[in-house]
Formats: sequence, C-alpha cells, structure tokens
Amino acid sequence: MAPQTGFTRGLDHGFDLDALPLRERKKIQTGIRLWRTAVGLFAERGFDQVSVAEIAAAAEVSKMTVFNYFPTKEDLVMGPMEQHLDEPARVVRERAPGTSAVAALREHQLSALERFDPSTGLSDDRVVLDVVRVIHQTPTLLMRATAGFDQKAQTLLADELLAQDPAHDELTARVAAAQLVAVQLALTGENQRRMLAGERAADALPAALEATRRAFALVERGLGDYCAGTA
Repeated sequence: MAPQTGFTRGLDHGFDLDALPLRERKKIQTGIRLWRTAVGLFAERGFDQVSVAEIAAAAEVSKMTVFNYFPTKEDLVMGPMEQHLDEPARVVRERAPGTSAVAALREHQLSALERFDPSTGLSDDRVVLDVVRVIHQTPTLLMRATAGFDQKAQTLLADELLAQDPAHDELTARVAAAQLVAVQLALTGENQRRMLAGERAADALPAALEATRRAFALVERGLGDYCAGTA
C-alpha cells in the first residue's frame, strides 16, 4: 500500500491507530468520520445533491473543518483513492534485484487481492462499494478518476522505469507504463463490476487471481525482462 498521510492512514485496516499520539489519532478519526459521513450522504442522495454544509452538520463539525481536511468537495470521495497514484512507481522502485517490473507489479497485485485491499476493487466493505457507485454515477468524479490513473499514475511509473533503464529509452518507458497501468485498471474495473453485481469478495477471489496472472502474462510476452536490472 502506498505511504499514507493524514486521515487516510486510518483507512488501512492493517494500521494501528492506538500506536499514535492522542492528538494525531483524534485528527485521523475525525477525517475518517467526515469521509464516511460524506460517502453515506452521496450514496443516498447523489453527489451533486449534497452540500458541504450538510456534510458538516451531519458530522457535527464546522464547514471550515471539512475544508481543513478536504480542500474540495470532490476530495471527499477521491482523496483516499488518490493516495495510490504513486503505488505502481513505488512497487517498481522497491522491487528485489533481478525482478522485472512486470513481475513486481503482478506479485504486488496478487498479494493485494489476497488481502482484499480496496484498491484492487475486490472488497465487500459497504463504504468502499458506495464510493465506487458514487464515482460511476458522477461524471466529474469519473473523469477525475480516469485522468488520475491514466495520466498521473502512468507518468510516475514511466519516470521510474526511465530512471532505471540503462538505455534510457523514453519511448519504451512510456509504452511499458501505459500497458502496465492499463492492466491494473482493467483488472480493478472487472473486480468492481463483480462486487457491484452482488458477488462476495471471497467467492470472486479465485477468478480474480487467475485473471491477474493471465493479464500480466499477456504484457510479459511483449515486455519480457524489460527493466529487470541485474541479479
């Protein structure tokens, strides 16, 4: 999972809030409450039909407090997701010596699926599913989500691949990044579709793991050992 800051650390089920100082713990808990409150209202009434003032009232905080945590209304939905935009680049940067970029991202995806990490789209969590529904029902949010992963995540990964490529082949780095990010988006989208259709994450896991192996194998046949480095 990508390094987290602010309230998003508390959304990581593996993160121990009790280990934090009281002040930071309360700040994170407030951010989580605001996020969950907003998502609940958006899911019930629609993103465009809910005001920030209404979210503040429901969470029993001031409107200014909401903006202190989330600069825009859109951030109330997109903030946690966008903590993952640098994740593909980070996985490649931190991979073991001799491991290709394709293999590193494949193993990361498989591991995340087995943890039912929300970033994979394979999650039964009601709030996570509400977020997916709200995004798909709101054109501005869907556009932001698409642009974020298609552009920012892809650019960050391309930069990382280029930095590690002895040949410094910019075209290959861009093409590789585009393919790898596209694979992750396609897999996540399929997982989300199955969850929204009412399938249980545990039941969908075997097919999701197989699809991940197949999808990355397709990329690997074209990219091979690109950016594997030295063993």
